[in-house]
Amino acid sequence: MQALPSNYLVEIAQQIAFVSAFLGGFSATFLATLIVYSSSKKSTDWSIGCSAFAASCFIVAVVGSVMLTIVLHPEAPSNVSAGASINTARVVIFIGFALGLYALLCSIGISGWIRSRRTGIMTSTCAVLGVYFVTWAILSFR
Repeated sequence: MQALPSNYLVEIAQQIAFVSAFLGGFSATFLATLIVYSSSKKSTDWSIGCSAFAASCFIVAVVGSVMLTIVLHPEAPSNVSAGASINTARVVIFIGFALGLYALLCSIGISGWIRSRRTGIMTSTCAVLGVYFVTWAILSFR
């Protein structure tokens, strides 16, 4: 893993924390809406599971990003350790954020099947396109 300057890592962590908090809030709201909606379809259960997983992953990414920002702050006390924990935090943040994105897209794709076959096909197509473009974006920026 490439060593990055601390101010650059702090900016990345702040951006990921913001986006993760926003998407985590969306996932939690989507989850609450699905839980309140009464349906005996399996697609409802799967969509609820994916939404809960997405919200949890985004929470992990937010907490990891905040902790990384705290550790790398220029005014941090000397007893706040940074060392090897920075690389671990980077991995945890990336995994939480990426899994959250994919789980949210999965939940969106499945959610249409709760209503009808036509809506399910449309939301699944949108989700597959989202997965493709998210994967492309992640892999093309190295």
